[in-house]
Amino acid sequence: MSRFELVCATSCQVGECPVWIPERAELLFVDVTGRRVHGFTPASGALRTLALDEDIGFVAPRRAGGFLAGLRSGVWLLDADGGKCRRLAPNPLDPRSVRFNDGGIDPRGRLLIGTIDETRRDGRAGLYRLDAQGLTQLAHGLMTSNGVAFAPDGRTLYHADTPRFVIYQCDYAPETGVVGQRRVFAQLDPAAPDRGRPDGAAVDCQGCYWSALYDGSRVIRLDPAGRLIGAYPLPARRPTMPAFGGADLKTLYVTTAQAADGSGGGVYALQVDTAGLAQPAFDEEPFPS
Repeated sequence: MSRFELVCATSCQVGECPVWIPERAELLFVDVTGRRVHGFTPASGALRTLALDEDIGFVAPRRAGGFLAGLRSGVWLLDADGGKCRRLAPNPLDPRSVRFNDGGIDPRGRLLIGTIDETRRDGRAGLYRLDAQGLTQLAHGLMTSNGVAFAPDGRTLYHADTPRFVIYQCDYAPETGVVGQRRVFAQLDPAAPDRGRPDGAAVDCQGCYWSALYDGSRVIRLDPAGRLIGAYPLPARRPTMPAFGGADLKTLYVTTAQAADGSGGGVYALQVDTAGLAQPAFDEEPFPS
């Protein structure tokens, strides 16, 4: 594929959070407001679906089996069928207007997860770390926390504030989960005609950051210094998050949300030259049962 092609024609309201599961050769992703977890097997085209009872912003595999999920009510352990096993942390704010959103697993199996302020006016969203000590806020005053990803050595953390068109980076200690002071990695132009803004992201093995531009109909690639080195259009207005998959991690999958023009809701794929990074699973062992 020399350009993005539709590979999974789901009708997600807000497709999000793709993650490649190598042992099953399956792409896991969610429909946020459709309250679904999907598993897509590219080799066969098979699609399995798990129904949930809450909006879901994030999903990741657990080392012990099943899934970790960021739901409106909190962060939950789910079984292989999507059933709730245990809530690890409640939503720290009012779930009627703030919910968990984009997240990522660090090299040691901890969860870093952001929230979204659905009022779009108060800046109550934040970025959090979840470990055995509970939920710790790492950044505050955000509108929509997105784009969580780590450099190949795990020592740089990236995250975005989508409505403010900004991507941040900060030093990260994978041994402890401690985050250094954040700095601007890239500032996109709010006056651009398409107003494409940074949503979910992934990092490749060269340390380049791939960001889906919501309403921008493209995925961009930024080098480790934040310079734009590539832009890849796709036939959907609202790409939400990329993920590397396939046996060689050289297939870039992108989830999309439905737009007013009727585009989006499916998963698109592009063959790329640079491999992505294998994504860690969540380690629940330090958590008391």
